[in-house]
Amino acid sequence: MLAMSVSVPSADAQSATTVDYPNADSKTTFSTNATVAINQGSISSMSTENSDNHSENTNPFFTPSELPFQTPDFDAIKFEHYMPAFERGMQEQITDIEAIANNPEAPTFENTMVAMERSGVILGRVQRVFFNMTSAHTNSDIQALQAELSPMLSAHSDNIRLSRNLFERVETLYNQMNELDLDEESQQLLIREYQNFVRAGARLSDSEQERIREMNSRLSSLGTQFSENVLRTSQERAVIIENEEELAGMSASAIRSAREAAEARGHEGKFLLNITNTTRQPITASLENRETRRKVWEASAYRGLGRDGHIDNSAIILEIARLRAERAELLGYSNFAEYRLEQQMAGHPDAAYEILTNMMPAVRANTQAEADMIRELMQADGIDDELRAWDWEYYAERVRAERYDVDDNEIRPYFELERVLHDGVFHTMNLQYGITFEERFDLPVYHEDVRVFNVYDASGELFGLFYADFYARDSKRGGAWMSSYMVQNHLFNENPVVVNVLNIPKPASGEPTLLSLGNVTTLFHEMGHAVHGLFSDVFHPSLAGTATPRDFVEFPSTFEEDWAIKPKILANYAIHYETGEPIPHELLERFLQAQQFNQGFDTYEYISASLLDLDWHTLSSNEIPDNVEAFEAASLERHGADWEFVPPRYKTGFFNHVWPGGYASSYYAYLWSEVLAADAFAYVNESGGIGSEASQKYKRYILSRGGSREPMELYKDFRGQEPTVDALLRRRGLSN
Repeated sequence: MLAMSVSVPSADAQSATTVDYPNADSKTTFSTNATVAINQGSISSMSTENSDNHSENTNPFFTPSELPFQTPDFDAIKFEHYMPAFERGMQEQITDIEAIANNPEAPTFENTMVAMERSGVILGRVQRVFFNMTSAHTNSDIQALQAELSPMLSAHSDNIRLSRNLFERVETLYNQMNELDLDEESQQLLIREYQNFVRAGARLSDSEQERIREMNSRLSSLGTQFSENVLRTSQERAVIIENEEELAGMSASAIRSAREAAEARGHEGKFLLNITNTTRQPITASLENRETRRKVWEASAYRGLGRDGHIDNSAIILEIARLRAERAELLGYSNFAEYRLEQQMAGHPDAAYEILTNMMPAVRANTQAEADMIRELMQADGIDDELRAWDWEYYAERVRAERYDVDDNEIRPYFELERVLHDGVFHTMNLQYGITFEERFDLPVYHEDVRVFNVYDASGELFGLFYADFYARDSKRGGAWMSSYMVQNHLFNENPVVVNVLNIPKPASGEPTLLSLGNVTTLFHEMGHAVHGLFSDVFHPSLAGTATPRDFVEFPSTFEEDWAIKPKILANYAIHYETGEPIPHELLERFLQAQQFNQGFDTYEYISASLLDLDWHTLSSNEIPDNVEAFEAASLERHGADWEFVPPRYKTGFFNHVWPGGYASSYYAYLWSEVLAADAFAYVNESGGIGSEASQKYKRYILSRGGSREPMELYKDFRGQEPTVDALLRRRGLSN
């Protein structure tokens, strides 16, 4: 996408600077007369009515922030600043683009490609803040504005991508590339931008381009509606429990938190169990009452399908699927997945299907063995019924407890958040890359739970800022992700400012935040994304940090996960928060062995969601079904992934990775990236371990290069060869 320092959102794409983790009032609206039209290949613009509603001195988006590294001044930013900044930002970028497109001089890399990189500064500044807020701390005003902005931004992107004069200049440079004496990064920018113009429809007829515009605008609005619905439905499907007896098995602290959550929503004397973003619900692992488990699981699994009068995303899903397929066909592709994966490492849906289906036999065998163990315990409990999805989490913990003698509450006291963060995550980054983190309290934040840290390099020089937003809240979508407020680049000499957002349950007032091993892993995972942004060292903003294919971007994050359980790392942070005693080796060994138990289930639910995503997006426009649930069931049955007790990690009705954009037809990317991550982790450990020259090569060739080189070439620069799946199979416990 065309961007100065952040991509203009299109109908299907999230910001290139946002990456997700797989496992989150009155309305005020503004009208605008800001319109931009393309006529016979030239770009013309009309003045805006509202863009000067706030002067240079009052709208913080009109000028660079004076805070360190231009980090956003959240104290100065008000809701009423967003629309005028978007309007002015779009207008100024179109003015810049018009000058480039109509430049009478012959196209050069500097007066065309670099000039485009320089355009849209205000737009990038406001959208980096706004779209982070739509995910991390939204409200009804922001949601209403997002719905209004989505088609405007889609049209703005189309006005740039469908400019015939602009494309003609880019195409001329592309055809002359071998004569231009460009460095490798500049070549990559030119190739990517040329492909983006073609894939946007720059070569289509006027009538075809008009249809593209209509579809993009509609897709943009539909994606926004879906995201808002997912947030709302997670809130409306929260389970209210009348009696504490129904919560048997939950810790006293968790029960207090449930009581406080219920009181906050006006349910005095009751208990509220929030729904997390995945189909499975971790809280069911501790609920002894089978009926309570069923209520919680069904509240999760049937979200977004209109059951019992609740929110129904079905019409949105079917329209998105049809429009994506139609647009891909108009651009010359058989289906949306073929269009989308062309620029990914996989290259084609067949390659994505292959990696998933090749693993399925071994995964089914592992999962069946796990299911047999669970059934034994159910029978011992006198349950004369089939194994159900709401039984799995609870009995998986029972298997761990009885076969491996583990209890999640036994290990949590060794994983206190502050200790894990400072002596675990930050310590690991120091050992690997020599960087240090120092918390500061002088910068404004968008919510009281958000924290800010200086990031210093090995020489002690401050080079970036790291924001941390750890706790779950109603204004935040589910999951975990990393975003950027500023992306590194040498064109503007800008430093990185990144944020990690998680959804750790907030403890009752005055109590410590004790983490599960899964929470710990997520902290390490998101820091992998963060250093991908922090260590970026490129010239062009569009190629910085995480601006890589989806099936590569999860590689750096997954790579960091396994350091969390390395003995040298664990010894530094796995300390009992009360006694100060290190985690006993024997206890840790039991937990690590127990972690392997559920790998069949974990992999099965992930693969089934990935296959479901691909099946939706390999449909032609005339193959879109009428019934979402029926298609989902048929898809899973076709792939042999239809075991009722192992549902997809995300079901279609709330598959937020896919329907708003981002990971559409690319949810397989986590597994693809895991192949790279497991291979790289094994290589580093075999070549000297953490902090060795291999770690420095990883930083130099993977983390610093962003999208400036083809991903597999980057990997071979680092590793010396392409990866194999051997380390992945060991990591997943699917081989010896």
